[in-house]
Amino acid sequence: MASEYGQDSLLSYNEYLKVPDLLKLQRPLSDPVSHDELLFIIIHQTYELWFKQILHELDATIKWLDEGRMFRANHALRGVVSIERILVTQIHILESMAPIGFLEFRDKLNPASGFQSMQFRELEFASGAKDEKILATFKQDEFAYERLTRRFNEPSLADSFWALVARGGFSVETDEDRVAATVEILSHPEKHAELYNMQDLLIEHDEQIISWRYNHILMVERMLGMKRGTGGSDGVGYLMTTLSKKFFPEIWEARTHLKI
Repeated sequence: MASEYGQDSLLSYNEYLKVPDLLKLQRPLSDPVSHDELLFIIIHQTYELWFKQILHELDATIKWLDEGRMFRANHALRGVVSIERILVTQIHILESMAPIGFLEFRDKLNPASGFQSMQFRELEFASGAKDEKILATFKQDEFAYERLTRRFNEPSLADSFWALVARGGFSVETDEDRVAATVEILSHPEKHAELYNMQDLLIEHDEQIISWRYNHILMVERMLGMKRGTGGSDGVGYLMTTLSKKFFPEIWEARTHLKI
């Protein structure tokens, strides 16, 4: 007689997900412990886990694009966009902290800063926004620098997309060529259905990250006003400069040139 489901397995939910280990990873620095510091740590650890999953999906998307497997690539990108919607919403949980409560432990974070999130920088590099200056800031962190250098040197999602467009018969040598190719795709969606769907997901990926940046800025200003960042940056002033970053600027510009 067959054994009941799971009866012969010693694996448990807690063991599989390493829950005991997970619960030990939140270590507040404030003394006495500030009530809001646990929330701050959990939110940022959750972000890092989501970044890990996004990178997993972006790597798969790039692989499938290179193989011409558009259905799988689009499916993975939909997962990326779905997670990014959660990232935007998750910011507002931080706004449940009282500003004075945040100040109780903020100074303990110096000189750590969100600018140092290795995985977020990987996300930028993997998507197509590669910046040598940002890469250089991680030189003292061997683990992060090695990962980011690899990301910097590997083909990005943008590279793989434009290579796919080129295989579809379009010229993509210059920025102007890429804009023109996108205009053609947008003008004839049924003729270029897979490319149309892909460019739509790419621009949404871009849009969600821009939305995350913007909501992050509002949260920081709501909590701290115009105070300097813990890493020494201008705080909100610096964050505002990041809003112009786009992974796929040619896809955005193509909308300007679209005509009936």
